[in-house]
Amino acid sequence: MKTVIKKIDASNMSSEDFKEAAELLRAGKLVAFPTETVYGLGGNAYDSTASARIYAAKGRPSDNPLIVHISEFSEIEPLVSHIPEEARRLSDRFWPGPLTMILDKSDAIPKETTGGLDTVAIRMPSHPIANRLIKEAGIPIAAPSANASGRPSTTKAEHVIEDLDGRIDMIIDGGSSDIGLESTIVDLTVKPALILRPGYITLEMLREALPDIEYDRAVLKRTKDENIVAKAPGMKYRHYAPKGDLTIFEGDIDAVSGTIKKKVLEKLEAGHVVGVLTSDELAKRYSDITNARFIHGGSNAGSKENADARVFIYDIGSRENEAEIAAGLFDALRFFDEIKAEFIYAEGFTEGGLGQAIMNRLMKAAGYHIVEV
Repeated sequence: MKTVIKKIDASNMSSEDFKEAAELLRAGKLVAFPTETVYGLGGNAYDSTASARIYAAKGRPSDNPLIVHISEFSEIEPLVSHIPEEARRLSDRFWPGPLTMILDKSDAIPKETTGGLDTVAIRMPSHPIANRLIKEAGIPIAAPSANASGRPSTTKAEHVIEDLDGRIDMIIDGGSSDIGLESTIVDLTVKPALILRPGYITLEMLREALPDIEYDRAVLKRTKDENIVAKAPGMKYRHYAPKGDLTIFEGDIDAVSGTIKKKVLEKLEAGHVVGVLTSDELAKRYSDITNARFIHGGSNAGSKENADARVFIYDIGSRENEAEIAAGLFDALRFFDEIKAEFIYAEGFTEGGLGQAIMNRLMKAAGYHIVEV
């Protein structure tokens, strides 16, 4: 299959820009597109064959639900059996935006789209290209992240091309995603409502609309549990993983940086390529590692000057700016793949607020391989 790459400027769009993509979606084909969170791999949410194609293109287990994307609130009505008051409250405050709501589905949505469940996950993206694409297609679009299953999510079109070129019909290149982490998922089929996946919309923000909302216990687990029923994407399987062996170190920052440095030197002595995921505050602690290459936010990624390096210190940003860390996390993990890091050592980040989402993704990427020091 030849994948069409279509560039669209979000500041200067017309219906003509979306004509081919909309036709493909209505015909049951697959189109990857940018959202404010990550790139999505879209298909007609009403078409069970399109959903099956999404699972096949990603290599994704079919019991992992897809999120249905809409462009305005009225489009939710045919998708669900009823609309609870909590959904209206959350939509008034957070839609369009990076929030997904789980509701009881209607018969119009096939179970191939919902991973076999009687519930459906719905969100309204705020990205102008995503929102316009849904409008132009005239159908709800089922879309997980546009990456090969298990790999770090895609925040740039080039990431999508790397994973899915030749496996889907079109990729819309709309530049980089702003947030860099998938949407917050809230289950409104239970009381109190539960957060099934943390994201940019934090617990504290959600409590302004739903004071009694809590995290699902599975979100706070720090060990892998394959017996979880995946009511939302990302709950059950290992996700976001780089190809190298990723370990997270937590504890006193002096002990963490000292332990990571020791591990790096051991692996370097054994001839391995090693990556370190660090922050502005701690990056200098690794400055005495011989011939280490320091990367900040992806600068110099893949450049010729890095060809002979065996240690890469990736500074993802300041701990005082969690949004910066969130936006760069998947880029960092993909960078480690690009330089073929065999071992990756990551500093843990504070849980709570947006840090909860950062650690959720990082722990899943590491397969919950966490070391307390």
